[in-house]
Amino acid sequence: MPDYAYFDLGPTVLQHGATVPNLRLAYKTYGTLAPDRSNLVLYPTSYGAQHYDTQWLIGPGRVLDPTDWFIVIPNMFTNGLSTSPSTLPEPFGHGRFPVFTHWDNVHAQKRLVQEAFGAETVALIYGWSMGGQQALHWGSLFPDMVERICAVCTSARTSPHNKVFLEGVRATLTADPAWAGTHFRDRPVTGLRAMGRVYAGWAMSQAFYREEMWRGAGFSSLEDWLVRSWEGNFLRRSGDDLLASLDTWYRSDISDNEIHKGDLAKALGAITAKSIIMPSTTDLYFTALDSERETAQMPNAEFRPIVSDWGHRAGNPNLNPADKAVLRQAVADLLG
Repeated sequence: MPDYAYFDLGPTVLQHGATVPNLRLAYKTYGTLAPDRSNLVLYPTSYGAQHYDTQWLIGPGRVLDPTDWFIVIPNMFTNGLSTSPSTLPEPFGHGRFPVFTHWDNVHAQKRLVQEAFGAETVALIYGWSMGGQQALHWGSLFPDMVERICAVCTSARTSPHNKVFLEGVRATLTADPAWAGTHFRDRPVTGLRAMGRVYAGWAMSQAFYREEMWRGAGFSSLEDWLVRSWEGNFLRRSGDDLLASLDTWYRSDISDNEIHKGDLAKALGAITAKSIIMPSTTDLYFTALDSERETAQMPNAEFRPIVSDWGHRAGNPNLNPADKAVLRQAVADLLG
């Protein structure tokens, strides 16, 4: 039996115009919702991740503590649990997949918060990578609902250099012989393995590899790290789902909507929640400089870099106790 629930949104028009007859949001909760609904924490998922992959961060004494907080992980559209290419019935198969954006994600999450839990405010939105993109979308689109944000190794708008990285990942995956031009005919094993190796070079810093820091994470060799941690990570997923998630990431922009009309400064200025923005000093695609420039335009935000050699994964440090402690302190500072 699945350990999560579904919130059925019914017929839903997505931001880019497609209508999904029954949009479904998979989610899991931890802890107990307070009678006054004041302790709800939202923790959206990241690229290629399902709640199984990110719930390690939740527990007594961990970054998010369910002793005091009611924590909800909404699975992002395209991750294989919520509505995704791999779950959609005809006529959406075989390359007819709709476009999903973070506008779609956060509007569905807003309905979940209000309709399933009866809450009108969110005490904290915590997100890493694409989860952080959703957190910033929340703060910009629904400022009256969001009290605090912790956004880790992320961006308000996908940068040009980040898009180049995504184009490389896309090209690697679609070089698989199973690629039919709009979808995969079969499971793209070769492409998924190649994608994992390309991703490994971008996700971790040069120092991580120079100092062989994978040894401290329980891997016996560089090849062991690449096969078990990176190839294995993407082999779990549908190639079509991963491409759809890449597209969501590529399009991520808190100003790309009818409210802010492409004005990023206006969209950042709308984020009034008390926020801590935490890039990694060695992140190769969500760079600290880009993050600092965005944070400077948010009226109530602190720029707090994670000084780490773990690159982008400093923001998801399941294997790295030092960076866990940094994240735990940031959340404690926000929640008091």
